[in-house]
Amino acid sequence: MKKYVLIILALSFACFSKAQKPHQMAAGEILHEIQKAQVLGSVLYVAAHPDDENTRLISYLANERKYKTTYLSLTRGDGGQNLIGTEIRDELGLLRTQELLAARRIDGGHQAFSRANDFGYSKNPEETMDIWNKKEVLADVIWAIRKHRPDVIITRFNPEKGRRTHGHHTASAMLAKEAFSLSGNLGIHQEQLEEYAPWQAKRLMFNTSWWFFGSREKFKQADKSDMVAVDAGVYYPLLGKSNNEIAAESRSQHRCQGMGSLPSRGGLMEYLKFIEGEQQQDDMMDGVNTTWSRLEGGEAIGKLLAEIESEFDFRAPYNSVEKLTKVLGMIRNLPKGHYQKEKEAQISQIITACLGLFAEATSPDYYLTKVNFPFSVEIVNRSPVKVQLDKVDVKYLDGANYNQVAGVKYDEGIDLNGTELKNNEVRTASATASVMGGVPHSSPYWLKEKATLGMYGVSEQLLRGLPENPRPVVLEFHLLVNEEEIVLEKNLVHKEVDPAFGVRYRPVESAPAVFVKIKQDVLAFADKKSKTVDVVVQSNEGDLSAAVRLDLPKGWSSKPKIANCAIKEKGGKQELRFEITPPDYQSVGEVKAVVQASRTSYRMGAVEIDYEHVPRQMILKPAKAKVVRVDLEKSGEKVAYIMGAGDKVPESLEQIGYKVDMLEESDIDVSKLKKYDAVVLGVRALNTQKWLQYKQATLLGYVEQGGTLLVQYNTAHRLVTKDIAPYPMKLSRDRVTVEEAEIRILDSAHPALNTPNKITEKDFDNWVQERGLYFPNEWDEERFDALLSSNDPGEPALNGGLLVAKHGKGYFVYTGYSWFRQLPAGVPGAYRLFANLISLKGDSE
Repeated sequence: MKKYVLIILALSFACFSKAQKPHQMAAGEILHEIQKAQVLGSVLYVAAHPDDENTRLISYLANERKYKTTYLSLTRGDGGQNLIGTEIRDELGLLRTQELLAARRIDGGHQAFSRANDFGYSKNPEETMDIWNKKEVLADVIWAIRKHRPDVIITRFNPEKGRRTHGHHTASAMLAKEAFSLSGNLGIHQEQLEEYAPWQAKRLMFNTSWWFFGSREKFKQADKSDMVAVDAGVYYPLLGKSNNEIAAESRSQHRCQGMGSLPSRGGLMEYLKFIEGEQQQDDMMDGVNTTWSRLEGGEAIGKLLAEIESEFDFRAPYNSVEKLTKVLGMIRNLPKGHYQKEKEAQISQIITACLGLFAEATSPDYYLTKVNFPFSVEIVNRSPVKVQLDKVDVKYLDGANYNQVAGVKYDEGIDLNGTELKNNEVRTASATASVMGGVPHSSPYWLKEKATLGMYGVSEQLLRGLPENPRPVVLEFHLLVNEEEIVLEKNLVHKEVDPAFGVRYRPVESAPAVFVKIKQDVLAFADKKSKTVDVVVQSNEGDLSAAVRLDLPKGWSSKPKIANCAIKEKGGKQELRFEITPPDYQSVGEVKAVVQASRTSYRMGAVEIDYEHVPRQMILKPAKAKVVRVDLEKSGEKVAYIMGAGDKVPESLEQIGYKVDMLEESDIDVSKLKKYDAVVLGVRALNTQKWLQYKQATLLGYVEQGGTLLVQYNTAHRLVTKDIAPYPMKLSRDRVTVEEAEIRILDSAHPALNTPNKITEKDFDNWVQERGLYFPNEWDEERFDALLSSNDPGEPALNGGLLVAKHGKGYFVYTGYSWFRQLPAGVPGAYRLFANLISLKGDSE
């Protein structure tokens, strides 16, 4: 009997969700994968951010041309904005990572990353390279090329400097170009050679489009002699969709960026411009053998796969299993190499799909905290083909590698090892696994080590580039089919039945026995009065008896010093309250919560990200909050807030003593608004709240009668109304990206800069990520007062970041400064100036 071992890693076959409902391929999809198995070609698509990728071209290359197509996004989009929630920075990066994986599950591509951190908008590639650490990011691009071995590398952006665009964009193309030349060099990054050999792609191309030429007319007239044109508007009968429909569905997964796309049908051209390497003649793959004859001894495999395709029975896919297992044996007899390993995994997964084989490993808990943990398995072969289950192994993640769990005890003596899986006969078992010392705690691998502004720290080379964490526990089902052994790997997941939605899955995480979290992210003190701090303790095991304390900066104090905590139920929570008193001087620091249970201290809490379109995610974070004692005066008590894309400004305003009411459409009435000292529109409210097109006039009427309306930044694209201000004003893409950029006060006598707080240049110290974005560049200078000026180094002054106009008896304020970043970050000066804007007093009498 021939016996081989193969772990089917889904990431080597297609992007998949690690806690979505398991997808079973229909017959058409199986045949589509058999067709893909006959192609030995690879493409690497390179850009800077989630949503930069051209999903139409990725889908075309993956599904029409059948190439393994990988999107290398150099960043995870951490520095952007969020249109569906309040997550920013690393939490937003995790959300966008999952949105990219959701997109790849739809368009058939694969996903990879570098360690580069999206530090926000950059105006030139030189700044980007400097902040990113060019050497390290270049190493990651070379690693991706050597790992995925693309025949052609495609950039989304032009590697030539000159055209004004996001610095990250140009830098991504420049790095791809440099890596193209270096990745085949044996002397470059020799530390990578232990895993992957040098690799030289055939050519580098640029996925150009009309918008790189300024207009459709200019592009139509452009010389295209060095371009390859492909019609990406094809239709896939086996999938029941056109390529354009798949691409739109894929792009629409970028929900936090508002990228919902309208599907289209019919022909649509894509263009690839030659940049470097061997010049093509007619096709992007000219000179590349993408058939099985590419491998020594592979031609017979290609012929047999073509035979399997021609004989495929849609009503009985299992009829293909005998020849597929023969193909599998032939692949295993080839010399070891990249395609040998990749196609072995691909054919094995096709075989399990033809068998209708379903296997699942579930845990009753979604947090693993103990040395011992229970689990259940289910497996069924839904075909008449003889399948033997030799054994089930349990493994846990330690660093970048999996270790075997030695102690597995099945309940009631039911052991699936050595079981024949008869047609449609479900086999189940429950067991308990024991891991000495417990399973190492989960958290996104790129967030575990110290990071810089431009780079995440990932010391383990094998983890670099992975889109997400390997799961903490996996089960390997060792199957024997026609004397070929396949090891089917399944992540341990948690599932439950929701009466409204049916079965729901979520990832199983390894976690500490106790979570502790401070509910407030920032505690801002405008005076010496004490404030309540809420500390939430969660016991992931139950029967917890512990003491909780706060570690405070010098000069701060808390009552009580220690609070006792007792939680009986597993998963139970208890909220404890402390009174924190600040010093009588301005001070900025951190307060940390510590739970002491027996001899163990717990200092971490879980941040969960839960949206319908992606699997639930968890980040372990220290239980801490920023504390700020700021010299601040305020006028007024009540503020109305209309949420836009999502931000934490309302919570920040509550921290300095305002009562904030969240308003909906039905609340917008002048008589109701009069009780508020100010009405504030959240970031991009005029982009996201469609009903504001009918209520903007009412809000301006509130201003006329003596109210203050403060509008935070919007983009000119997709405004719900053109009447964003009472007087002419035009939004632009102007921004100040350097957070330390000089701020110049233009009108030092204006009440917004004097009452109740005197604003000086010091109030702009220690800002984070940026000064502001999408400033107006045109306004009625007779009506608006421009209060501040700033600019990035070497650029002209931008005076439109804070505009104030008297309108009727009240004040209208438009501001592009990034309050949504500064206030939650606890920047003292930001609180002082924002309080002044709210405190503007009209003539309401």
